[in-house]
Order: sequence, then C-alpha cells, then structure tokens
Amino acid sequence: MRFTRFSARLARHALLAGVTAAALVACGGGTSQFEAFVPDRYAAFGDETSVLTSDGRKFGVNALTSTDAIDCASEPIWVQAVASNYGFRFAECNPEAATPKAFLRAAKGAKVADLAAQIDAQAANGGTTGKVLATVLVGSNDILEAYAKFPSVPEDQLVADLRGRGERLAAQVNRLTDLGVKVIVSTVPDMGLTPFAIAQKAAFTDTDRAALLTRLTAALNGRLRVNILNDGRFVGLVLADEMVQVMNKSPVSFGLTDAVTAICTTALPDCTSKTLVTSTSSAAYLWADDTRMAYGGQNRLGILALSRALGNPF
Repeated sequence: MRFTRFSARLARHALLAGVTAAALVACGGGTSQFEAFVPDRYAAFGDETSVLTSDGRKFGVNALTSTDAIDCASEPIWVQAVASNYGFRFAECNPEAATPKAFLRAAKGAKVADLAAQIDAQAANGGTTGKVLATVLVGSNDILEAYAKFPSVPEDQLVADLRGRGERLAAQVNRLTDLGVKVIVSTVPDMGLTPFAIAQKAAFTDTDRAALLTRLTAALNGRLRVNILNDGRFVGLVLADEMVQVMNKSPVSFGLTDAVTAICTTALPDCTSKTLVTSTSSAAYLWADDTRMAYGGQNRLGILALSRALGNPF
C-alpha cells in the first residue's frame, strides 16, 4: 500500500482550506489566507523508527517482489510517507537518484544524546538552508535504557533522568527552528503497551512493569511537550504515545487484528513478508517486534505526520 491517494486527498483538503480562507477575506471576514508550506528538502532525524538501511531494509516488515527481492517502496515507513507527499525519495530506496532531496540522518539505536550530531551532519552539508522540513522521533532507546536499571535505580531517579532527556530533546528541536527548519516532532510511542512490556509484566511481580514503562515514557514525553517552541509556524507536534494508546484500546477501528503481539519471527531489519507469525499483512499488526512498529503502526504515524505537515501554518 502506498500513500499516493491519501496524500493527494490531504493536499486537496489543504488547497480547499486555502480557497475558503481567501473567500472569507474577500467577503470582509477576519480569516487570513493560508498558503501551504512546500519544502525543497526534507531530513529525518531520530532512531530506527525512521531508518532505511543502505540496501533499503526497514526496522519493520520488508515487503518482497515476485522474485523475493526487498521492495523498499511498498509498506513505507512514516518518513517515506512524508517524503513522497512532496515528491521526494531517500537515496536508500532510490540509489539511482543523482540529487536526492530527502535525507536520512536517523540511526539504529540512536538516543536523545545523538540528535545533536545528526543535526550537525545535516547542517554541515548545507541541509538547513532554504525551505527545509524535518521530522524528529527519538527517545524509545533512552526509555529502555533507563528501564533496564530498575530496580537497582529507583523509579523517581529514572523519571528525573528521562525528564532531563526530554528537555534536551526539546532544546534540539528548538535549535532546528533557530536554523530556519520547519519541524514535525513526534512523542515516543507508549513503551508500556509494547509486546516487551507485556512480557515484562508477566515475568516480574515486584511491580506492574508495563505501567512503569508507561510512566517512564510519559516522563520523557511530558518534558518534550512543555519545552518545545509551542508555535505552529515552526513546530508541529504528533502524539505517537496517544496514537498507540487508542490503537491498543480499539484496534479494529484502525483496521488492526492484533495490537499486542509481534508479527516478526526474525530479528529486524531482516524480517520480511515471508518471516511472519501469520500469513496476514503487517498492516493488520501494530508491532513488528517487541518494541518497534509494523506497518499498521507506521502507516498511522505517517498519516498523522502528513496531516500536521499540511495543516500547520508553516
């Protein structure tokens, strides 16, 4: 499944919104005309949720061609959906492109502390001048790192640490806006609703480990949300934590058959449509492995990010 029809529909809605606003102005209304932001470049920052490997593999489920080659354009991850809306493709999924306009700075295992270097790399190559759109999603590896210290390190200390990381993440997002970049930033998905969290809850009786992971997620996300530049002209916020919570409560509303089980039987990024626990499409599952999303989650995240990118008054 590709985003072509959905992206076109969103674009038409944005265009209609602009026409309506213009009509109101002409009639003496107080609404000013909205002109959609059209970037000339795009950069994706963060962790493996936003990564394609050099040969086009995803940290999710990889679709295959009829000859069992990786089809990196099918079942796109969320940053591919954003890029394709503007006619951009990443070199990792389009190696023949002479001058790509979409750049992957995200990296497997990245944490909040790695974001500054990713931004530095983009800026060093002139990638923060002009009309640049960026997406940022990082923090899940920070939460898992903090959780691994429990109970040797008490929860209040872990929460304090993650709040600090959330503040530092917000500072880097604000740094991007200082460079003139328009940013779509996502909160971290609720790690307390992952297959990993469910297994941890079953394995330990000292406390509800899933609820603990949710609280740790909230600690980082909460400080991110209150410290980013809260102005739609510069930053658009996507709430991936709330997205996962709603999908977990009512999976059928999002076309999911499973929101709690990992669909992959092999380690990412080597999972393909032939290495799944079921013959169903990964579009029907929220999770690819214990902590990372399948196409069912990536698809919804891409929809939310596109809606924000097209609707914000950048």
